[in-house]
Amino acid sequence: MSFLHPESFWLLLFVLALLVKKDFKTLNVTTYGYIFSAFFIVLALSRPVVVQEPIKSKEILSDVVVGVDLSFSMRCADLKPNRLTFAKESLEKLVYLEPKTRFGVLGFTTNAIVLSPLTEDRELLLHLFGGLDENNIITRGSSVMPALKLARKMSNSKKVSVVLLTDGADESNYDAEARYAKENSLVVNVFMLATSLGEAIKLENDEFLKDGNGDIVVSSENSAIKIISDVTGGVYTKDFETIVDALNSQKQKDAQAQTMVVKNLELFYYAVFLAIVIFLVSVTTLKKYLLTFLLFFGITLSADQNFIQANNASKEYKSGHYEEALKSYEKIKSSNPELKSVVYYNIGNSLVRLKEYEKAREAYLKSLTLCYSKEADENLEFIRNVAQEKKLNEKQKESKAKSSLAKKEQSQKDQKEGGGSNMRVSAASSGGGSDGKESKSESQISLDGGKAKLSSKQYELINKRGVDEKKPW
Repeated sequence: MSFLHPESFWLLLFVLALLVKKDFKTLNVTTYGYIFSAFFIVLALSRPVVVQEPIKSKEILSDVVVGVDLSFSMRCADLKPNRLTFAKESLEKLVYLEPKTRFGVLGFTTNAIVLSPLTEDRELLLHLFGGLDENNIITRGSSVMPALKLARKMSNSKKVSVVLLTDGADESNYDAEARYAKENSLVVNVFMLATSLGEAIKLENDEFLKDGNGDIVVSSENSAIKIISDVTGGVYTKDFETIVDALNSQKQKDAQAQTMVVKNLELFYYAVFLAIVIFLVSVTTLKKYLLTFLLFFGITLSADQNFIQANNASKEYKSGHYEEALKSYEKIKSSNPELKSVVYYNIGNSLVRLKEYEKAREAYLKSLTLCYSKEADENLEFIRNVAQEKKLNEKQKESKAKSSLAKKEQSQKDQKEGGGSNMRVSAASSGGGSDGKESKSESQISLDGGKAKLSSKQYELINKRGVDEKKPW
């Protein structure tokens, strides 16, 4: 990245001067907004760009020769400010409106001279037009034929477009000029720079030009020159737009130019956008709406992530992969008490499937603490019953083991005290009337039983909010 106007960074000295006088701890949001807005505005003024590779471009150019009448009659002011100044202004407009054109300029009075050869250098042409001083022109007559012959020599194209900026010159018949232009492939367009009424020609001493008889000479439109444009296929007009349209229709592929075009990727509008946003957020009430949008955006992203985790956990649970389901449920984070209550309920169910009853009991208690639900209440009661049955089964097994050991010791004692080899003890009598089979207690967990009430300890936890709602996990 480079900067087209790096000198703009000097403007940052004003921002730096502000920061030197201020304590950062005392700056508020609005002040920071001004500072960063100013920084990005300066960055935009420096015109950051990414420079691209130059591209070679070929252009087809057409040739146009412009002939300007420089005779004394062009000082007449029937066209404001005068005819010659009007001609120079028309030349400047023509150069800018015809970009794919090589212009050659000649001036003519009774003779013709080259003011500029064919070129596409607009700056050179404008410089020549600006240096044309009508006060140095003293010739009082003009001839069109020399201009046509010089125009033919200035271009090597098969057909040359010529624009004559003139008041019609002095001839009353232009048949010879029309014939020459036709034979030499000149398309002559006449831009008439005089009115039909005309005007007297003022001299330097503020007197008017007079003829041999002492009469004041009035220079007006000489429409006889129109025959040249008619014969060669050009236009005769006083309207500048008509000349432009005619040149567009007469364009030829006279020359080919190759140019190098470098296009830079502009980045300044990003800096302008950031400056505007920062200013509006820091100074106006827009920051309230922006914070609301960011908060909503963050909640939406969090909700979407939680939905994905819950969906994955439900699939794992239904597939019997309880450990994976438990991990997915534990990844769900939310500040919503109702959602957290449901998450702990599902964690408890997964732990029950894994037979981790103590951890499941804690999960159900957290779920009930956050938000009461009938399902969590019932499942917690079933876990308590399962624990009691488990303890009872363990006590029964311990009691049977002790009874069996006591009977074995008693039998050994009876044998030592005088019991003979012919003494027999029946299995039935020693078993206390039992058929010798032990009953096994099977415990089964159901999550869809009847309602069970909460214990006083559970209510105590709920009322005291014993579970941290912010980070219950």
